[in-house]
Amino acid sequence: MKKRIAMLLCALSALLSVTTLPALAAEQHYPVSVEEYTYGPLDELRINKIYQLSLSDDPSGIPTENFDRNGRHYYLLDMVRKDEVGVDTQPHTETITMDSDTGDLAEVLKRLDAQMEVTTEDGHTGTLVLDHTSVKVEVKGYKTSSRSLSATRTYPSLSDADLALIPTTITDGGKTLTLADVQWSSDGTYYTATAKYTGSSSSRHATGYTVSASYTGEVAKTNCEVVTYTAIFGSTAIEEQPSETPEPEAEAPASLNLGTNYLPVLGVVGGVIALLVAACWGYQKMKERKMHT
Repeated sequence: MKKRIAMLLCALSALLSVTTLPALAAEQHYPVSVEEYTYGPLDELRINKIYQLSLSDDPSGIPTENFDRNGRHYYLLDMVRKDEVGVDTQPHTETITMDSDTGDLAEVLKRLDAQMEVTTEDGHTGTLVLDHTSVKVEVKGYKTSSRSLSATRTYPSLSDADLALIPTTITDGGKTLTLADVQWSSDGTYYTATAKYTGSSSSRHATGYTVSASYTGEVAKTNCEVVTYTAIFGSTAIEEQPSETPEPEAEAPASLNLGTNYLPVLGVVGGVIALLVAACWGYQKMKERKMHT
């Protein structure tokens, strides 16, 4: 008997948990457009709500309840389904790189195409336009080169063929050259020195350039299956009710103000409690009989 009572209590707990679980609501969909128009000879006001769903979407999430708007009551007349082929459009950016023998941005822009046709891996196609602000030119590498420099100077009317009378360095074209050789000549009284100066110059220059540029725009893909649902709502005018001051109603006791939503639950609970009471009564009777015997 104790085991049966325990089982009844477990059943009561399970019933209460099941009856209070809320129903899982379907995902609600929202219209992509709403059209308001008149229909028929009486110019009935109607509203079409248009929804676009994929084949995997559940159409039960489309609202079909009545509603009031601008003094009229709207109700569902029909739901129309139409399978269509849609176009999926999305933004896209494509970046390219190329070699260039010049780092002049103006010259680089002349060599770039203004547009490019693209096809993405998932089948989207479109025409992209060059984004001029994205163009970048970077040096690929540098090379250092050198060249030999030389200059000749003549120093006349020297009193003697003495190297101390000749400058050891000179500046030529902004470069410093060093004395390398002297040739002497004399007219019998004075000497003339012809001096040769040498040196070197090095320069660093780019070996090449790398250009990067981005093309932006939209790409589209057709053959994207969508389902269009059109919910058609008719309407009637809402009649104005005469304004009357209603008599105040007495409030029901708090213990009775349970709402109709709990009546089924209360009925189940009451039935289970009655079973428990009957089981306890039967158990008590059996206990009394054992005591008498």
